[in-house]
This record gives sequence, structure tokens and C-alpha cells, in this order.
Amino acid sequence: MSSSEEHQQIANRRAKVTALRDAGVNPYPNDFKPETRLEWIRREFGEENDPDRLAGIPVQTAGRVMLLRNFGKLTFATLRDATDQLQIAVQRDAVGAEIYRDLFRKVEVGDILGVAGTLFRTQTGELTIRVHTFRILAKAVRPLPEKWHGLEDVETRYRQRYLDLIVNPEVRTLFHTRSRIIRLIREFMEEKGFLEVETPMMHPIPGGATARPFVTHHNALDVDLFLRIAPELYLKRLIVGGFERVFEINRNFRNEGLSVRHNPEFTMMEFYQAYTDYRDLMGLTEELLLHLVFRTCGQPSVVHQGRTIDFTPPWPRLTLDQALVTHGGADAARVGDPDYLRDYLRAHGATPEATAGVGELLLAAFETVVEEKLIQPTFIIDYPISVSPLSRRSDSNPEVAERFELFIGGWEIANAFSELNDPEDQASRFQAQVQARQAGNAEAMHFDADYIRALEFGMPPTAGEGIGIDRLVMLLTNAAAIREVLLFPQLRPQLGPVA
Repeated sequence: MSSSEEHQQIANRRAKVTALRDAGVNPYPNDFKPETRLEWIRREFGEENDPDRLAGIPVQTAGRVMLLRNFGKLTFATLRDATDQLQIAVQRDAVGAEIYRDLFRKVEVGDILGVAGTLFRTQTGELTIRVHTFRILAKAVRPLPEKWHGLEDVETRYRQRYLDLIVNPEVRTLFHTRSRIIRLIREFMEEKGFLEVETPMMHPIPGGATARPFVTHHNALDVDLFLRIAPELYLKRLIVGGFERVFEINRNFRNEGLSVRHNPEFTMMEFYQAYTDYRDLMGLTEELLLHLVFRTCGQPSVVHQGRTIDFTPPWPRLTLDQALVTHGGADAARVGDPDYLRDYLRAHGATPEATAGVGELLLAAFETVVEEKLIQPTFIIDYPISVSPLSRRSDSNPEVAERFELFIGGWEIANAFSELNDPEDQASRFQAQVQARQAGNAEAMHFDADYIRALEFGMPPTAGEGIGIDRLVMLLTNAAAIREVLLFPQLRPQLGPVA
């Protein structure tokens, strides 16, 4: 449809709104109450073939008109609500010739209609509502796309998500699945004895992750605040306070770029459990994700973008250097050599930071070469302490942290570690982060004196984990980009006026 044709259709529809009002008909009433949903009608009577019984069943329902087929004195329409769609039949003699001519003929695809009538089957056997009375509940002044059943323009779909939801039922199904996944996570955690909590979304000091925060200003207090980049430090304060198992399904905000895996506003489930370590959380994570896959897909595997991913535990556990050797072809004898790692990065098209140490180089090499190859669930464990400022040191090797990240489908899905509860060690690591910020690292952490004070009161041995909900939903719904699983993803500003 050309722009001029669309503008003409909008003008014609607005003229019909005016005509309805002039005739004393409110095109946007709010006094019609549907008594049944279309899904219920189909479920209860979809197998009923007795015409006498169907004719005796009154129904009153509502939905959006998705298709109109006019045969003069008879019009068939497809009505869709949030649960299903069903055909309706409007006959001139049944509703009255004047109403049919002056009111129903003003109904168009996209309008919201309320109908009351009885059921019957057409000659082709389709369950249909024979309309006795109807109401226009909302007159649509913009036409749906000509090919409403296949709106494919990605920019339009994301920017006008309401239109995407109207014309693409599979998109609504995806978000029903997302809601169910979150509900299953919540039920699983509660059954394990975790308490769901809420922590602040505006922080006086950004913390809990290495990321660039969004900054806002509180006028009454005249202070800058930061949108939450992670709830970690507040959740661990609760562990100090005596809650031994807590979790939060939370929104986080990180001032970073847009990509198929990144949105500046995203959802995580973060949880902490006292008297456990990161090894315990690996088992819990396997149990949780396998549970989600079974409940969502009915089997222990999913197909994502043409690749079958099997969630059957146990999952492989590799250190960074083992992963570089196994999946990245690195020389096992030289993987701890910073000069070798710099050459390795350059050979794979990356530019190593001049001041990076072995830990940073290992992580950069892993992210550059290996990460995208980890399709099956894989735990990468025992990260260098230099890239894990909140993790507990390993008792067997103080140069590494008791930390793991979980990779599935080539993406990081979870990050976890045995928590650092030594206040002196934590203070020194915060100080190192401050020095990194002063040297130009905008993502390095601030020094959080109150968190240090909390640790000084004593935090029991604890392990914690964050799981990316958006990426997990992508895996379980075969979505290729994070924008597919966010109702309103962040987009670049639209150029020009809105049509």
C-alpha cells in the first residue's frame, strides 16, 4: 500500500467515525461485557455437530475483526481475541436491514466488535457464531497492513510492537512462553527455599558488575543516582542480615551498545545462598535449566537456529586455558605467556590492551575465539582473580577465583562465584578498581564503603549467581535476536515525523 493510499484510507475511516457520531452511535463505548472467550467456545463446542444443540447455545463475545467477506445480504468475518479466533456470520435479515446497511457496513478489518448470537456450522463444517446483535467497540482509523498475516518488516515489528502483536499470533505465543518461563523460575526457586526480594533500582554508587551505568539526578536531594547495573551488593547485604537464601528477578541497565545479544535494559534472575560454594551452584543450575527445558519443550533438548542443544547433565567444566586449548587451538605449553597471548589475539584479528596482564589477556582470547563455539551447555571455571573483583580466591590457587560462567549456544547465560566475604580483601580489590577507573577504565567499579562495613559485621560463606533471562528465553523460543524476546526493545531514534 502506498503512502497516499494509506492516507486516503485513514481519511475514509475517520469520516466513518464522524458519520457514526452524527447518527448518535458512540464508536468507542465501554459498556459491552463479553461473557465468553473464543478459546472457551472452541474448546467446549468444537466437536459438537448436532445443529439443534448448537442453535440453542447463546454466546456473547468480543474481538478484533481480522477478515471480512461480503456476499451482499450475508457477511462472514473472522473475530480474534487474546485466546483464539472464530468465524462470525452477520445476515441482513437477522440484524435488521437498516442496521446492516447503516451500521455493519461501516465495520472494517481492524475494528473491535462485540457480538451476541448462537452457534452453528457452515456447509464446510466451520464452527461459526450466527450474530443476532453487535456493537462496534473501537473503530480502527488506521488500516492493518495489506498482508497482515505476515508482517515481516523488522523495523516496523519492533517499533510498532502493538501492530506486530495484532497481526502475528506467533509473537503473542512467544511472550506467553516468556511469562511462563519466568513463572517456572520463580516456582523452582521458592520450592528450593529461596525468598524473593526487591532491591533498589537507583543506586548512590553503581556496583555489582563492571559496566558503564546510566546516570540520573534526584532534584530534592540534589544528588546524582545510577540506574542499577546489578543487584548483587544489595542482595549480599541481605545475606549479612540473616536471609540465607534470596533471589530477585530484576531489571538491570547498562550503558552499552545494541546487538543481537545486548539491550541496555535487560532482565536477570540473581540469587544468593549461604553455606554453599560455586560447585554447588553448578549442580543447581543444571537442575534448574533442565527443569525449564522439560517444562517448556517437553524434552531435554531444544533446537535453536538449526542446532540441537542437549541440556542433559552433567555439563563439561573447563578452565579458561583448557577452553583455549580445546576449542581455540592454543598452545597448552604457552597459554600462560602474556607475549604468546598477545600474538594469539593479533592472529585472530583482535588488538590486545597494552597494559593487560595475563588474566585480562586470557579472558580477551577466550571471548574473541572460544565463546561463540560453546554451543552445548559448558561451564567455564576458575577465572583469574584479576578479572573477578567480587569472587572468593581459591584456597588451592590464590591466583584464580572460585567462579564459573555458563555458555550455551555461543552466549554467556550465567555468571556465578563463591562470594568474597573477607572485608579487607574486598576493600583492596575495590581500591584496585578505583585505580583502574582513574586510569581511564569507565566500567571499573567504585569503592562502596557501606558494603565493606556490611562485610565487617560478617557474611557467612556464600555463593551467588546471575542468569540472563532474555538470552535464556531466546534459546527456548528459537529467537535469533534479543529484540525478538523484548516487548519494547531499545531502538535508534526514528528519523522524520511519525506518519
